[in-house]
Amino acid sequence: MGTLHLTPLQPFAAEVTGIDLRDPLTPTQVKAVEDAMDQYAVLVFRNQPLTQTQQIAFAKALGPLDMGLRKLKGGPHRLEYAELADISNVKVDGEVADREHAKIVGNVANQLWHSDSSFQKPRAKYSMLSAVTVPNFGGETEFADLRMAWDELPGWRKQQVESLHAVHYALHSRFLLGDNQYTEEQRKTIPPAIWPLVQTDPRTGRKILFVGIHACEIEGMTIAEGRMLLLDMMEHATQRQFIYQHHWQVGDLVMWDNTSTLHRGRWFDFAERRELRRATTEEVFA
Repeated sequence: MGTLHLTPLQPFAAEVTGIDLRDPLTPTQVKAVEDAMDQYAVLVFRNQPLTQTQQIAFAKALGPLDMGLRKLKGGPHRLEYAELADISNVKVDGEVADREHAKIVGNVANQLWHSDSSFQKPRAKYSMLSAVTVPNFGGETEFADLRMAWDELPGWRKQQVESLHAVHYALHSRFLLGDNQYTEEQRKTIPPAIWPLVQTDPRTGRKILFVGIHACEIEGMTIAEGRMLLLDMMEHATQRQFIYQHHWQVGDLVMWDNTSTLHRGRWFDFAERRELRRATTEEVFA
């Protein structure tokens, strides 16, 4: 039975060795992974080339699976499991998508700071992203720690935002990018979710500044003033001292906590193949 060994990469990210994710997790290993996530929020597993079935099994050991935007998009799916998100620039036929294809809009949207499925209840808890094909240059993923962001807010800001609630909407980020070809039915498929701007992690007791690009307004504030506040909080939360940048290698699996971090993909040449697949669990309260 493998035992987790953690090597810090940043104050909130660690590389994990001593465990083979291709094997079913024991209850002891599940608890060790959860404890490590509570401490770091981002875990990096190198040299773990998982099959889709193995990735699904690993995710299911940590909670019920989330479908996220699959509820909205529907349509043909390139992967074996609908529960896996296809984070790639590859079409269903296996060819790299051209720049006008909807897959490219998704790749651009992933370059905005966000947490997966913050626009729904229950929201996403753990995301597990596995690297299948990586470009020669670019395509890194960055993570920002929202716990550190709260800790470093000045006192007057903490008082200002502590009792506020933000509205998160699935298509807000797409509208920002000009992707607005949705029917009225699609626009209503996932109704907005409302979350406190400041939250307390029920597992660790740490406070979190829960912002992200899906947040489109603040309850009780004008749209303009609320969005300006959200932009200010995003700017604060994504300062370099709060960020870990992951440089992908084939076979990497990176796992993060969506309730306490933001993430974004970085630029790469869309003509070059990039294939990652993500399994995500839903947040569950005891």
